Amino acid sequence: MTIPAGELDRRVSLFRAARTDDGFSSDAGTPVEIGKRWAKKTDVSDGERLAAAAHQQTVTARFLVRYDELTATLHADDQIDCEGLRYEITGTKEARGRR
Repeated sequence: MTIPAGELDRRVSLFRAARTDDGFSSDAGTPVEIGKRWAKKTDVSDGERLAAAAHQQTVTARFLVRYDELTATLHADDQIDCEGLRYEITGTKEARGRR
């Protein structure tokens, strides 16, 4: 089952920071845009926020995007910009049982 195009109503920018290595340590550089995708944004419930806070985490929104070569590579070091707000990615998973 594919995601209906009408559900993907937000244009988001995906950002990734290149790692810099000075021989002693590896640090994240400045994030640069790696692509744009259509997405569905869902704000999380108060119960989910409280559950995340119990584990010293913050969860504010969930984004649903179609699977492709770029979105398959997203990980927790990447970021999403939606309507001028930058979101840290805390995890990814396949939705609706399909890529």
